[in-house]
This record gives sequence, C-alpha cells and structure tokens, in this order.
Amino acid sequence: MSANAQDGFLNETDEFAFLLEEVPRVLRKAFDESIAQFGLSRTQWRTLAYLIKTEGMTQTELAACLELERATIGLTIDHLEKLDFVERRAAESDRRVWRIFLRPKAIDIIPELRKEADAVYKKMFKGISSANIAIIRTALEKMVGNLRVLNPSDPEI
Repeated sequence: MSANAQDGFLNETDEFAFLLEEVPRVLRKAFDESIAQFGLSRTQWRTLAYLIKTEGMTQTELAACLELERATIGLTIDHLEKLDFVERRAAESDRRVWRIFLRPKAIDIIPELRKEADAVYKKMFKGISSANIAIIRTALEKMVGNLRVLNPSDPEI
C-alpha cells in the first residue's frame, strides 16, 4: 500500500469505533484487578452477578447470558462450588438439568463485590457529569439498535 493510500485509510469514525472497543477492554482489566482479592475471575464474578439477580438459573441459561460455551460455564461453576459460593441442585421437572444457587459464603461477599464494582465505576466516570452519562447511554443504545437492524436474527448484536 502506498503512503498516500495509507494516509486516508483510517478516519475519525474508525478512531471512535476503536475507542468504543477500548472501554470494555480496560473495564475488564480494572474489574480483574479489583476482584483478585476474592480469588475470583471476571467470568466467575459475572456468574455470581447473574445468580444474584436470578438465582436458580440453569447452566445453559447462564452460558447464554454470559455468551460462553456450556463446557466453559460448567468449569466456572465447578470452581465456584469448590470455593463454596454456589451449589448445583437437580431441577424438579428434569433431573438431568442442574439449577445453580448461591451459598451463604457468596451472599456474605455480595456487599464487598458491590463496593468493588462501585469503585471501578466511580473511576470510569470520574469527571463526567450525570447529564453527559445520560447522553452517552442514549447514544450507545441508539448505536446498538442501529446495528440490530443489520442482523435482526441475532439478539446479541
């Protein structure tokens, strides 16, 4: 590619899209660092977060929410069981299906996890007004909606 062709290849929209991709990458790293004290990975933290919201989800439901393979969520739950944070219970309607429930140890650390999440969010939004956060949220929701139109069969877009 010639120097002239390279000059016009990346534009401001590309740079903005790259910045949008950078936010979740840096956010994931910040969360990893903040929850390391609990011996949790980000995936394990996210699994607990979904269970806090909707306890008794199946492994398949958790895998779908976390956009992970069922085998990966199975290993995650195995580890959380070893830490005594969750337990599997056979579903009453189908004994082949396992529902996941929080154990008291996980419930006890929820306030600490909330504190860590809030600290990360406080750092992320430092210097940004509530009004600007609302504008950013509206813009991001619009972007997601615009992209969903491109592929309406994929609810994850």
